[in-house]
Formats: sequence, C-alpha cells, structure tokens
Amino acid sequence: MFGTNNLKILSGNAHRPLAEAIAVAMKKKLCDAKVTRFSDGETWVEIDENVRGHDCFVIQPTSHPANENMMELLIMIDALKRASADRITAVMPYYGYARQDRKVSPRTPISSKLVADLITAAGANRVLTMDLHAGQIQGFFDIPVDHLFAKPVLIEHLKKRFTSDNLVVVAPDAGGAERARSLRNCWARRWR
Repeated sequence: MFGTNNLKILSGNAHRPLAEAIAVAMKKKLCDAKVTRFSDGETWVEIDENVRGHDCFVIQPTSHPANENMMELLIMIDALKRASADRITAVMPYYGYARQDRKVSPRTPISSKLVADLITAAGANRVLTMDLHAGQIQGFFDIPVDHLFAKPVLIEHLKKRFTSDNLVVVAPDAGGAERARSLRNCWARRWR
C-alpha cells in the first residue's frame, strides 16, 4: 500500500480545474509540470520536480480537442516513465475514441483499442476512467483498468434538485441507451 507522501498529481491542459480540485481533496499540490506547444503545434512537456520512485496520477480527459488532449496525455506518461516514476496512472474521466469500440463496416478501425495500445506503450501502469461507452473497452488493455460509474453521484444530485418522479432520461446514441435505462430504473426505485 502506498502513502500520500509518495503520490504526485499532474495535469495536462484538458481540465486543469478538475486536477486542482482533486489535489485539494487529497491535500496535495499539483506536481510542477509544463505542458506547452512548439510553434508548429507539437506538444512539449517538462516535469519540473523529482518523480523518481513516486506514484504519479495524470489527470487528463481526452475530450475536445481529442487529438491534442490525447497527445498531451501520452507525452506526459512518456516523460514520467523516462523520469523513473514508479507507477503511472492515467486518470481519464472522459475516454476519447470510446465510441469506436467495434468494426461497424469493412475497412474501419477499432480506434478505442488503438488508444488502449498507445496508453500502454507510452508507459501507463493503470487507467482510471468513468462511464465507458462499452464495458468491453476494459478488455482492450493489457494493464489494469478501474472503470468508475457516475450514476450514484448523479442520482444524489438529482434527488437534491428534483422532487418529482416525472423526469425524462435521454440517451445521445444507442451506446448510451443502457446507461440511460439504468439511471431511469434507479430514479424510479426512489419513488417506490
């Protein structure tokens, strides 16, 4: 079991306020790291403190712009690996390319598998993510994946805001229908 003294929290540019809130909740400071761009748009990362032997958590959703945020994550992981971090966890509240989790027609990629391979090849030891488009994505990784669900937190939030059972839950696509159904069923049990 590792202690918080051996823990480093880093943030890319995708959602720094989230990383700062996590650091505050953990009573830690964000690790001193720079994530900038060269004039041609390439991502450049510099870790400005010692991470040798530490457990490092990189907070980086890969939401819009997905490609830039993904490259930041991969380059940060590589920088940590080359700086001899003991364990690197990619914390991805949003897993970009998750909707491309199967072949839907000939000559199409399974991009969520490619992303899993890239994260592993970059040097991550573990991935922590939320509400994957499909649970099968966990199987695309050769490293442990912690798949968390926002539903319990969302239900508590809805209970505080709404007093009626007359709510509509909508899924953005067929992949989200299962999660929407589960949320609806949880909400309905509240009124029984």
